[in-house]
Amino acid sequence: MEKLIINGGKILEGEVQVSGAKNSALPILAASLLANEKITLHNVPHLHDVTTIMELIGGMGVSFVVDEKMTLEINPAEIFQFVAPYELVKTMRASILVLGPLLAKYGKAEVSLPGGCAIGARPVDLHIAGMQALGAKINVENGYIYATAENGLKGTEFSFDIISVTGTENLMMAATLAKGTTILNNTAKEPEIIDLANFLNMLGANIQGAGTSQIIIEGVDELKGGEYSVMSDRIEAGTFLAAAACTSGHIRLKNINPQILTATIDKLMLAGAKIDLFDNEIEINCKGKRPKAVNIVTSPYPGFATDMQAQFMTLNAIADGTSEIVETIFENRFMHVQELLRMGANIKLQGNTAICIGVERLTGAPVMATDLRASAGLVLAGLVAEGETTIDRIYHIDRGYERIEEKLTLLGASITRSS
Repeated sequence: MEKLIINGGKILEGEVQVSGAKNSALPILAASLLANEKITLHNVPHLHDVTTIMELIGGMGVSFVVDEKMTLEINPAEIFQFVAPYELVKTMRASILVLGPLLAKYGKAEVSLPGGCAIGARPVDLHIAGMQALGAKINVENGYIYATAENGLKGTEFSFDIISVTGTENLMMAATLAKGTTILNNTAKEPEIIDLANFLNMLGANIQGAGTSQIIIEGVDELKGGEYSVMSDRIEAGTFLAAAACTSGHIRLKNINPQILTATIDKLMLAGAKIDLFDNEIEINCKGKRPKAVNIVTSPYPGFATDMQAQFMTLNAIADGTSEIVETIFENRFMHVQELLRMGANIKLQGNTAICIGVERLTGAPVMATDLRASAGLVLAGLVAEGETTIDRIYHIDRGYERIEEKLTLLGASITRSS
C-alpha cells in the first residue's frame, strides 16, 4: 500500500497551477449521459474519482478519447446499460449522480446505494423524493434504487428540506429533459452548481438561477454536444494557501478565480497572511510569520467550506492562540484530530466543536488518512512538523488531489511517495 513520506520544516515558495475541480468534473461527466452528440471537455483533473465515474458511465456505453492533457472527447450516443453497480458506487458517493440523467433520457435506472468517505450520514432520501416529485416510480431494495419513468419526467416544484449539493445537481440534470417547468427551492449555491448549469446550457438546456436558492429549469426536447472547460478546484487552491500559511511560505496560485475562495481568504488574512488577488491568480505571503489562531464554523457556500476544515485544524494546531472549530455539516469529520494528537497537537473535542490550543511545533509521526480532506490536513501537518511523517492509506488523497507530492516538491517540500 502506498504511503507519503514527508520531512517537515521546509518553507514553501514558488508557483503552482491549480487543477480542474473534482466536484465539478464528476457531475459534468454524469451529465454527459443526457447529450446526443460528442462533447469535448477540457481541464479535467487526473484523479481516482474521475477515473471511477468514467469507468461507471463507460460501462453504460459512453466512449472516451483521452489526450495527454486529460482533454476528453466523450461520445454518449450508444447507451445500452442503465445500471450503476455496487462495485463502483461503493467507492464514490457521487456515483448517484447518474440517477437523474438516466431517468430523464432513458426512463429507467438501477443505482446502488452509495459508499465513499466515512465522514457521516449523507442520505439519498432527497434525491429519491425529488425524482418522485418529477414523476418517477422508485423502489429501494437489496441495496439498490430501482427507478422508472415510462412516460418521461414532468416539471414540478420541489423544495429541499436541507441544502444538498448532489441533490441539487441530480434534480437539475433530471429536469433538463422533463416536460414543462421545474422550480427547485432551497438549492445549494456552490460554484460547482453554476459550472454544471453552464455546461448543461451549453448543450442546449434552459436553466436559470444557478448559484441562488431557487433554480428554474424549462425542459427541452434534447441536448446536443459541444466544448467546455471545467472550472478550477477551489478546495485544492485553499489547501495550498493553507499550506503556505502553515509553513510561513510565499506562493502564487495560477488558474484560479479568487472570488470563489472568499471565505477561505478572509480567514487566512485574519490569521495574518498577506494576500494579493489578481484576475486568475492568488498570491499569499506569510514569510517569517507564525499564523494567528482563527475561529471556524463550517456552513454551506458561501460560508466556510467543510472541505477546508481539516486543513485549518492543522493551521490552528500550530498557530499563536486558542481557537474553536465548529463542524455543522458532517457529524463524523474530526477523525484527523486523533492523528494530529500523535504529532503533538493540543486539541480537545466537545461534540461538534474542536478546541485548539496552538503549540509552537509538531513532531513527525506515522499517521493514517481516514478520508479525503483529513488526508490533506495530515499532509499540511507533515510539512510543518519536525522530522519525518509517514501517511498511510493515501488512496484517500488520490481521490481529490492531482499529483500533490509533485506540486509540493516544486514548491520546495520534501515529500515522496513510497509503496
